[in-house]
Amino acid sequence: MKIFVLLIFMSNVVTACANLSNPSISDLPAATYLNVSYGADPKQLLDVHLPAQRTAAVTKVMFLIHGGGWSGGDKSEFYAYIDSLKKHLPGFAFINVNYRLANFSNNKFPAQEIDVKAAIGFVMDKQEEYNISRKVVLLGTSAGAHLALLQGYKNTEPVQAQAVISFFGPTDIVDIYKNPPNPQVPFLLQILMGGTPAEKPDNYLQASPVHFVTPQTCPTLLFQGGRDALVNPRQANLLKDKLQKAGVPNELIIYPHEGHGWRGMNLGDSFTKLKRFLEEHVN
Repeated sequence: MKIFVLLIFMSNVVTACANLSNPSISDLPAATYLNVSYGADPKQLLDVHLPAQRTAAVTKVMFLIHGGGWSGGDKSEFYAYIDSLKKHLPGFAFINVNYRLANFSNNKFPAQEIDVKAAIGFVMDKQEEYNISRKVVLLGTSAGAHLALLQGYKNTEPVQAQAVISFFGPTDIVDIYKNPPNPQVPFLLQILMGGTPAEKPDNYLQASPVHFVTPQTCPTLLFQGGRDALVNPRQANLLKDKLQKAGVPNELIIYPHEGHGWRGMNLGDSFTKLKRFLEEHVN
């Protein structure tokens, strides 16, 4: 019995020493915090999904930003996909973000951009508490992809994103207003911007990720449906051209027969390509 107890003790000591010598391993269990407030508005909420064995040295952080035409949608749209993302990216922490939604009288742009930046700042301020690194990736769908691109391209504070992943996000707001694939698009943009491009030219410029591409822009992965009737492939191609000219690592994946979102095998393929892209560009 004494020998057995001694062996257990020695095993625990060896494990503890191994953990101390390896900053990429901790004894922390996985943890989830739902509806954490990062601001005073009821919409300024986020969910925090932290992996087991996380450390501030290596645990990367992915911010998820939902779509909904800037005037609708909710972080719950990602609930069905977080488990799949965890399986593909087991070492990542995931932060699922809500933001203020535009309507006819309130929360005009740049309220949404400000909220994404504030959410990231809130989480980075808790870096020590959460035991996460400052290696940040932004992923969004539709309007959320637009906001992810804006944050990644325009703002180096509170942290410089290491990659942006856009699922069918608008990239040139003036162009999509003037060449709308759907009559809803100009209507949604007027709500968001508080007017037309002629009335609010600076808003439309400041809201267009294509205008903020530089050689220092972070690697960008674009997913696009070939039959998207809300954000057509032209938007992804406009951004890809800018990224190519600036020498920014990028990839555009088009699913020819998909629309504004997809499921099944193509979604599984998207997750596989997403994982490969991040393994290549985020260290």
